[in-house]
Amino acid sequence: MTTDKLRLLVRVDLDCATAQVAAQGHVTSKSVHGLYDVMKRANSLTAGMTLELDMTRARIEPDALEELQACSKSHHLPARIDPFQSDYRLSILAPDDATPLTAMATQAA
Repeated sequence: MTTDKLRLLVRVDLDCATAQVAAQGHVTSKSVHGLYDVMKRANSLTAGMTLELDMTRARIEPDALEELQACSKSHHLPARIDPFQSDYRLSILAPDDATPLTAMATQAA
């Protein structure tokens, strides 16, 4: 049974300064804002936190994936979410059914 409800699981390893946010359900251009809030909280735990977004078990709309990829490339969340524009080390594991152009995992340098 599939659901449109977005569910997130956050795993944090403070020793290694890494966090994984695993999404299940449907990620839309509206629900991605909730994901941004979780990413912002995880990033605030420790300086230089590496965030991995595991979207492999989610259905993600192309617009939402493009927004997330833009965040990964710029190392920032949208200004309306993070007005201070903190630095984010972000990688995205895209779902298998994403279009070929956006299916590649985006790696933050």
